[in-house]
Amino acid sequence: MNHFSRFRNELRQERMDSERDTARVVPTHVAIIMDGNGRWAVEHGLPRFEGHRRGAATVEKIVRAAVGMGIRYLTLFAFSAENWRRPKDEVDFLMKLLARFLESQERVILDNDLRLVSIGDGEGIPPATRAKLDELIAKSAAGRRGTVVLALNYGSRQEILAAAKAFAADVAAGRKKPDDLDWNGLSGYLQTRGIPDPDLVIRTSGEMRISNFLLLQSAYSEFWFCRKYWPEFTPADLAEALEEYSRRERRFGRTGEQTKNSSATDKEPLR
Repeated sequence: MNHFSRFRNELRQERMDSERDTARVVPTHVAIIMDGNGRWAVEHGLPRFEGHRRGAATVEKIVRAAVGMGIRYLTLFAFSAENWRRPKDEVDFLMKLLARFLESQERVILDNDLRLVSIGDGEGIPPATRAKLDELIAKSAAGRRGTVVLALNYGSRQEILAAAKAFAADVAAGRKKPDDLDWNGLSGYLQTRGIPDPDLVIRTSGEMRISNFLLLQSAYSEFWFCRKYWPEFTPADLAEALEEYSRRERRFGRTGEQTKNSSATDKEPLR
């Protein structure tokens, strides 16, 4: 065997070893900005309402796929604090669709031993829809296989302001000192407390922004933008995103060499 053949074989073996290593890297927490329902409908000559119906059907497919892929936390940006600016009839439809969706997904959540939680301002959700949400959250509280987080009436800036006010109130009451605050302390005031920061954030529809979504929590997240609208998104697309995630090196400010030589706990972001 000549030197070139040996070199080529060594490169092939290194590539195979790398692929085996990255194939085992599954993000603990995937967050998805589900965008493009209305535009998908318009492009297909359908009312925007139909786009939202198709988008709800996509949610079930992706939840099932995420469980099968070993994703422990799946956060879905279902309705933003800014979405109230949309036409009233569309907002009313979305709230009714959410209530029907929760009813239809109860068996999916419970049969797969999943836990449902929500983040966002629950006070803004219509009482009937909120009641169904609270009911499924209570029924699934013992779920151990994974957690589905619905971001409803959620805005990250609003969340941060509420956290700052809560900490300030604790300082004023003498329960905290200003110097007590670090990231771990602040995260305890966020709506996502107890939920790990997202490893991977996915946005559909081709838009390349995060739209007031998990601004602090996604500080070290990997991002993957998909040109497909949400109703078109499939488990195969989710698998592609995870494959891309596996190829990335998360350094958290360190060099690549430091990352390779670090233990798993050393690869966490600095607090």
